[in-house]
Amino acid sequence: MSSGARAHALILAAEQLRTGTEAILAANALDLEAGKASGLAPAMLDRLKLDEARLEGIASAVEAVANLDDPVGQVIDQSERPNGLKLSRVRVPIGTIGIIYESRPNVTADAAALCVRAGNAAILRGGSEAVHTNRAIHGALIAGLTTGGVPSEAVQLIPTQDRAAVGAMLSAAGLIDMIVPRGGKGLVARVQADARVPVLAHLDGICHTYIHASADPDMAREVALNAKMRRPGICGAMETLLIDTQFSDSSALVAALLDSGCALRGDARARSLDTRITPANAEDWDTEYLEAVLSVAIVDGMEDALAHISRHSSGHTDVIIADDTNAAAQFLNEVDSAIVMHNASSQFADGGEFGLGAEIGIATGRLHARGPVALEGLTTYKWLVRGSGQARP
Repeated sequence: MSSGARAHALILAAEQLRTGTEAILAANALDLEAGKASGLAPAMLDRLKLDEARLEGIASAVEAVANLDDPVGQVIDQSERPNGLKLSRVRVPIGTIGIIYESRPNVTADAAALCVRAGNAAILRGGSEAVHTNRAIHGALIAGLTTGGVPSEAVQLIPTQDRAAVGAMLSAAGLIDMIVPRGGKGLVARVQADARVPVLAHLDGICHTYIHASADPDMAREVALNAKMRRPGICGAMETLLIDTQFSDSSALVAALLDSGCALRGDARARSLDTRITPANAEDWDTEYLEAVLSVAIVDGMEDALAHISRHSSGHTDVIIADDTNAAAQFLNEVDSAIVMHNASSQFADGGEFGLGAEIGIATGRLHARGPVALEGLTTYKWLVRGSGQARP
């Protein structure tokens, strides 16, 4: 299909999501009811929940993807050899992409839109927590896509919640070209251990915010509160706060977090700031809470902060709050995470916020794609070689 045809089909899909609002929200209510009955954690329920505003956000994200520049056919670079051969590298779709995810129904729409825009087919396997919602969203998407000329087989939703289906996807080398897992550490670990298909891993978000000695106290407080409490259940939420021992307003900072309803677990020096902070154990520094719980440590300067992040970061997103531009430059240069920020909330770690329209995940590895994976990350390239009769001597 042409780029314009794929884009038009996605616009039609977004329209169908809006038309189907009532049915999608009714399906979501069934999933929420089942989730509450089964004791699903509050963070998971928040990820699962849709309302009219969130569903409009999903539809708008599909439209935004449709309006993005198409990477397929883009010439990455080109050159001419001394023998006259003309070489170019051109972006092409990866092929068939399998997405295995848990309770976020927006992934159904985001993944489908991104795959279609970049010329890929998608096989979606959502979690049982969102089964009704995923089916409703998928039905709306297919209604729009097929009206626009996209074959219904191009975006398939696995029709069973049997875990054997996941095993079948992971062993489908030669049929599925790449697997993208989106979910908790257990899901990603299983996919990485069992897959016979290349995996683009979206690991847990153990995100740090380091409050440097030079940080503006008001900025530090505002950014820290947002990084943790805006939506504690997303992968970009801050999970560890590092406070420089020379920062001037440490007590007020932790008090603001505690007063907002966040439980703090700290080392001995952090606990001396406020009696409400409970002791942290060794596991806390490596825990993605996904709720209003935060680990806090006092560090002796930049080197101590960098060492802590090196030991405990999951490589997702790490932040420094500092007025000292040299300190910020050192942090940005030396922290080896997919996303490193200066004076901004880690909750901006999102494909939409990066201007990518949507994302299929935050890749924390070092190969192929890193950070928010959107259209470019769903393409590979091939070499085109144009000659005029050259034969190799």
